Amino acid sequence: MMHSSIELAQELIRFNTVNPPGAERPCAERLAGLLEGAGFAVELIPFGEGRAQILARIGGKPGRLPLGLTGHLDTVPLGARPWSADPFAADIADGKLYGRGASDMKSGVAAFVTACIALADRLARTPGVMMIITAGEETGCSGAEALVGANGTLGQVGALVVAEPTGNKALVGHKGALWLEAETKGVTAHGSMPEKGINAVYKAARAVAALQEFDFNVARHDVLGSPTINVGTIQGGFNINSVPDRALIGIDIRTIPAQSHAQIREQLTSYLGQDVTLRTLLDAKSVWTDPSDPWIGEVFQVARNIEGVGNDVGAAPYFTDASALTPALGFPPTIIIGPGELALAHQTDEYCLVSRIERAAEIYSEIVRNWCGI
Repeated sequence: MMHSSIELAQELIRFNTVNPPGAERPCAERLAGLLEGAGFAVELIPFGEGRAQILARIGGKPGRLPLGLTGHLDTVPLGARPWSADPFAADIADGKLYGRGASDMKSGVAAFVTACIALADRLARTPGVMMIITAGEETGCSGAEALVGANGTLGQVGALVVAEPTGNKALVGHKGALWLEAETKGVTAHGSMPEKGINAVYKAARAVAALQEFDFNVARHDVLGSPTINVGTIQGGFNINSVPDRALIGIDIRTIPAQSHAQIREQLTSYLGQDVTLRTLLDAKSVWTDPSDPWIGEVFQVARNIEGVGNDVGAAPYFTDASALTPALGFPPTIIIGPGELALAHQTDEYCLVSRIERAAEIYSEIVRNWCGI
């Protein structure tokens, strides 16, 4: 029995895939079963305890690469604020589908899976499609990184569609994220005799003050803007009456394509001096496709026809699995387009408009048909 995109979105939301711990496997198994039943060659790839990812392929034609579609199954935690709806009931009210993951991004996954299943019997002798459905995106693309690390699993695609929430507007990139932990060390002593110790918090304070003045010295990107740096966390010391011998600073850097993350690290290492040691927590590259690429133009046209969105060139404020996948798949043109509401990702009472899910399925269907010439 063929699912509608709405029914499938509801079904996916009813799987609790809050990450941590993730527990995506039952949800992935359900999708794998549907895709196998429709004739896709499906690999269910384990990703640690109770977790799995999917590679699903159909079609294939010498000399023409398949179209790639990607989305993740994990969601962020529910947050401290109580929900007014059951976050795993997937109830629909006033044209809105409520639930954790409704916007980010189970509705997007449901829409492209439904669209591709509906076209499956026509895709055999075409360039075809490859779906990459990941786990662990919310903890820094760890699932996608693992897929890429398992050499040669992926192959190449000719273009990549990322179904993250954009309100069905086509976006051509996003900033990169480089998260660093800076550590300072000292020597502990009794708080009444601070001269006998070396205070790691003072060193950290100097580093924080220096970071506030840091300049990347790079030209602003026309759409992505300038890179940013933010100190998000600081920890140091165990008790008030001791000299702290260790402090940690969490630094969130958002980058643009002109920058190399390795170079930024080197720059900061020399800028902060020998009192500070840097460790990389997350390294997600920026993604950017020239908006004049002909395929990008086609997708804009499809989104305009079906969703009625404008033609202005935009980028996502968040990073996506494309950080890991786009380079691994041969740097195909990459577009981010999905039915979720950007502002509702990670929020309490998250929802997705039902009408947008239906239109997203139409958009993906049109993109696949154009690519495969059916």
